[in-house]
Amino acid sequence: MNKVDVVLGLQWGDEGKGKIADFLTPRYQIIARFQGGPNAGHSLKFNGETHVLNTIPSGIFHPESTNIIGNGVVVDPVRIKAEIERVIAAGAKVKANLIFSRKAHLILPTHRLLDAASEHAKGDAKIGSTLRGIGPTYRDKIGRNGLRIGDIQSHNFQEKYNIIKKEHLALIGFLGYTDFDIDFLDKEFFEACDFIKEYRLADTEYLINSKINTHKILAEGAQGSMLDIDFGSYPFVTSSNTISGGVCNGLGIAPQHIGTVYGIFKAYCTRVGSGPFPTELNDEAGELLRKKGNEFGATTGRPRRCGWLDLVALKYAIMLSGVNYLIMMKSDVLSEFNEIKVCTGYKVNGQFTNEVPYDLCVDSVEPIYETFNGWSEDLTACRKRSELPDNFYTYLNFLEKELGMPIKIISVGPDREQTIID
Repeated sequence: MNKVDVVLGLQWGDEGKGKIADFLTPRYQIIARFQGGPNAGHSLKFNGETHVLNTIPSGIFHPESTNIIGNGVVVDPVRIKAEIERVIAAGAKVKANLIFSRKAHLILPTHRLLDAASEHAKGDAKIGSTLRGIGPTYRDKIGRNGLRIGDIQSHNFQEKYNIIKKEHLALIGFLGYTDFDIDFLDKEFFEACDFIKEYRLADTEYLINSKINTHKILAEGAQGSMLDIDFGSYPFVTSSNTISGGVCNGLGIAPQHIGTVYGIFKAYCTRVGSGPFPTELNDEAGELLRKKGNEFGATTGRPRRCGWLDLVALKYAIMLSGVNYLIMMKSDVLSEFNEIKVCTGYKVNGQFTNEVPYDLCVDSVEPIYETFNGWSEDLTACRKRSELPDNFYTYLNFLEKELGMPIKIISVGPDREQTIID
């Protein structure tokens, strides 16, 4: 029996999932996104060009793969229309290879407005939302008040939409937010919904389950494990389950069908927006990581906060998702650092621990570091482990020993070819 393999991020997002999903795609016939929405920014680089995907699965540039937007994803018709047009212009066969779940929820224009109004009202207490309407859409989903992709095909879609819009506008008015043109947003939204009707809409839970025994399937996650709604650094988290358990309810498959879990992490850490970040560097080293790693959001353009690798958080994420295949990204960014640090434990309120505390936001967390000699060699041309410098090997061997499993893939640059496989 075949299994559904999973690729997901083990940190605070931006680990490089897009590159790895694109790299792994030739081994699979179906690539399926299982959660998140257009707040994702999966960057793929090949043939000297960079492509950023927000909602479309990362296999779209492989003409033989089927790409599914699963029921656990939230879809903004306006943004997906623009994304599809952009990807078609880049040469992808989208209409033949993209399928929407009818049960995926729609991001309405007023969801985006609610996001903006809520963040505006919170002031300094804002959570750092991408303002894509993700949270309000998931909130309506849980509140049983949402619209789904399948509703686009119903005869009374406009009526359903107007009822929800009226409720949203009342709340937006209460929050004192007025900077929008609802008539323009409505027109743009319905034009995009008509565009989506031209694509295949399906009950993808049936489709995926019917293909498990005959096709190789890869489930693609978005954001990162430390942003999981249940196990992340709450409340500075996303609105969905980003760990491997989210695959089951995000695609409609049973737990026994989960196969290999590919866990992706950077050789250091980054985070976008507000929220706790124990190993953050507010110094020259942090700025150098940001510059060398080009750490700016692929979707938002926001500068990412940077810090040393955090093994406490990484081990936690590995445990939660049952990771059995580790992939380290952006190893090349650490070249030219005289010394490199790795967090191996926390001192929380004066007490040592190797566990992530219940509330990273409240507890006083001091990272405990191991220090390693850096390396000056450029890694981007390396294609074999034997070509890597000795000091990198020392760093790599330490990580594998601490994490209790080998790092099977090492990325040494953004391009598909800049990858070392063990």
